[in-house]
Amino acid sequence: MTSGQIQVAQYHGVEIVRLIGDVRLNLCTAFDRYIRQVLSDGMFANVLIDLSAAEGVDSTTLGQLAKISIVSRDRFDITPTVFSPDPSITRILMSMGFDHVFHILEEPFANEAEFRDWVDDTVDEEAAREQIISAHKVLMDLNDSNRDTFSELVETLECSRTQ
Repeated sequence: MTSGQIQVAQYHGVEIVRLIGDVRLNLCTAFDRYIRQVLSDGMFANVLIDLSAAEGVDSTTLGQLAKISIVSRDRFDITPTVFSPDPSITRILMSMGFDHVFHILEEPFANEAEFRDWVDDTVDEEAAREQIISAHKVLMDLNDSNRDTFSELVETLECSRTQ
């Protein structure tokens, strides 16, 4: 699998996030900072998530994506769209309940936007732990299956931060 990468673009008022390769925990700090920046600005008409080039997406990243949708819906009355042409990734999205918080299109994203890499070299173990906990709590709130799957992980991580 190709190492993960996150690219972003704005195109005609639409915020576009492209995940490339195997997007994992090591990108969570950078991705969280980007999410907070974009959602606090609120200068967009819609949000698109392009998974056309994604080979894998871990649960932390999925939680962060769900957070984008939940905040976009609650704060801006926007339901983001996910482009997911890979049937295995689409199956994961559906099993996590993403069909309740996203429009999911099972086709590649065709665009004319100019993407830039979103890079953040800041690595803070405690901040990463908090982002992992937060992302998994978002997933747990999507459905009971996710709650069962991730509750032990969240409890373990919450206990480890107090020690």
